[in-house]
Amino acid sequence: MKRNTWQGKHGPLLIAEIGGNHEGDFDYAKALTELAIGAEVDFVKFQLYSGDTLVSKLENPVRNQHFKKFELSQAQYIELAEMCQAAGVGFMASVWDPAYFDWIDSYMPIYKIGSGDMTAYPVLKATAALKKPIILSTGLSTLQEVLEAVRYIQQQDDLYNDPDYLSVLQCTSMYPIPASAAHLAVMQSYRDMTGLPVGYSDHTEGSKALEIAVAMGAEVLEFHFTDSREGKSFRDHKVSLTQAEVLELIEAIQVIYQLRGDSLKQPLEVEGDHVVTFRRSVYPKRDLAAGAVVQAEDLICLRPNTGIDAREFDQLIGKKLLVDVKKHQKLAYSFFAE
Repeated sequence: MKRNTWQGKHGPLLIAEIGGNHEGDFDYAKALTELAIGAEVDFVKFQLYSGDTLVSKLENPVRNQHFKKFELSQAQYIELAEMCQAAGVGFMASVWDPAYFDWIDSYMPIYKIGSGDMTAYPVLKATAALKKPIILSTGLSTLQEVLEAVRYIQQQDDLYNDPDYLSVLQCTSMYPIPASAAHLAVMQSYRDMTGLPVGYSDHTEGSKALEIAVAMGAEVLEFHFTDSREGKSFRDHKVSLTQAEVLELIEAIQVIYQLRGDSLKQPLEVEGDHVVTFRRSVYPKRDLAAGAVVQAEDLICLRPNTGIDAREFDQLIGKKLLVDVKKHQKLAYSFFAE
């Protein structure tokens, strides 16, 4: 049976990225998780790391301390995961320390590779060894680097040639980004060059880019999530959506899906017989007598399409009339000699 990994409750897979917005406060992390669950998303996402296994204390002590301040414990992450499971919502994380796999894997149906780790091939290898679906985010990267990372993951296990096991997200790693930096068209390049499902990880303000990404065929949407942007200094809050805004996004997605409709082109009529009333037939442009040989200048194409279809205009040229016809009279092939 097909997994259909990227099918969410409301169309695309919706991922509310709490990430570091809790800023190391576990009670706040739980409150944000509750809000995200209430936003009807498919997954609530965190970032799992320790400062000392992420940033060199010697090379960049300031960043090392930043991440140490944002750390949560193993037990706390498990409690957050269990909160999600109890509510029937998926738990997801970018796991920046593969040593964490031993205790978090049972809670993780899908793994996310953050943009900063796309070139961390040991992390890619360790994640692929778990044989679970992977979402690859591509901020900071060139197209060549993205294709190389996809190829590397697929080389680890043939499983990742299956579109249900690997997807690629367009992302621009600035906080926030202007509309001109979103480059949603890159999704089509990824789709064409990898044959994989594509999506969008958003760092704009508001939800317009997410809505347009859905219209352009995104199957995965990731967005930062917060309770409020007011009075927050940590940068991620500025590009985050609130619960109310996510619910509005879901409503917009339903309209977008209705407008996208079916890729099979077929006529649909709301009222009346539009195929007849909107299309044209061939009519005499003037009164013509029996015996006349019809020329192009004798004919006109008019609505409604109740006689000889306008597509057959050229077939009447040079035919001899057997009867008199009046201007704008409906024609039939029986009026003409063979």
